[in-house]
Amino acid sequence: MSWFVDMVDTTLDGLCSFYISFFLSYFFPLFHENPHLSFPDCANPPVATTVFFGANDAVLLGRNNERQHVPVEEYKENLRRMVHHLKKCSPTMLVVLITPPPVDEEGRLEYARSVFGDKAVKLPERTNEMAGIYAKQCVELAKELGLPSIDLWSKIQEAEEWRKKFLSDGLHLTEEGNALVHHEVVGVFDEASLYASAMPHDFPHHSEIDWKNPSKAFQLQCAQQQTSALSQLNEVCYMDP
Repeated sequence: MSWFVDMVDTTLDGLCSFYISFFLSYFFPLFHENPHLSFPDCANPPVATTVFFGANDAVLLGRNNERQHVPVEEYKENLRRMVHHLKKCSPTMLVVLITPPPVDEEGRLEYARSVFGDKAVKLPERTNEMAGIYAKQCVELAKELGLPSIDLWSKIQEAEEWRKKFLSDGLHLTEEGNALVHHEVVGVFDEASLYASAMPHDFPHHSEIDWKNPSKAFQLQCAQQQTSALSQLNEVCYMDP
C-alpha cells in the first residue's frame, strides 16, 4: 500500500481465481517454509494482516465456475483456521477480515456477452444474495473471535449507482471500489493506533538528501533509528518487573 511507502514492508498475495480451500494449500506451506513467519517469538512478526475471501467461494453450484464453490460452513471454518494460524505466528498481530463485495448479476451477464457473444451463459454464476450470506458469516466470525471486520458487501451498497461506480464487471472492483477498500482498511488500522503519519520512514525523504553528499542523510537516518530502538528497549526494561 502506497500509504505506508518507506515505512513498512507490505506483502500482497492476490491470487487469480483462488478460493479459500485452494489458498490454504498454499498458505500453510508458506509459513512453514519461511522461518521468520513461523514462530510467535520471531524478531519481526507481521504487524497486521487483512484476509479478503468469499467472492469465489460463493459461486453457485450448477453454474459456470462451480469448481470454485466452497460451502458456506466450510468457508467460515477455513477463515477460522487461517486466523488461528496467523495468531499462532504472532499473537499480537492485527487480523482484519474483509467480506466479499456485492454482485451485480446483470453486470456479470453483460460482461459475459461482451467476451463470448452469443455463446455467453444465460444465468450468472454468482448472485448478490449468496454473496451476502458469505459476508454475514465473515462478519459473525470476526465478532466471535474479537477481530475487526470490514463489511464490504454492505458498505458498497450504501452508495447510489454502486453497481457501475464500484464494480467493473459486476464483481471486480473499479478504481473507486479499490479506493473505498483502502479507506476502510486505513480506518481500521487507525483505530488500532497503526497511524501511517506516526510511523518512521525507513529511508530519508529525497528532499533531505544532498546530492553532493548523499551518504550524510542515510547516516543520520540510521542514527535516528538506532536512538529510537534504544529508547524503546529502555522503556520495556523499565516497565518489566
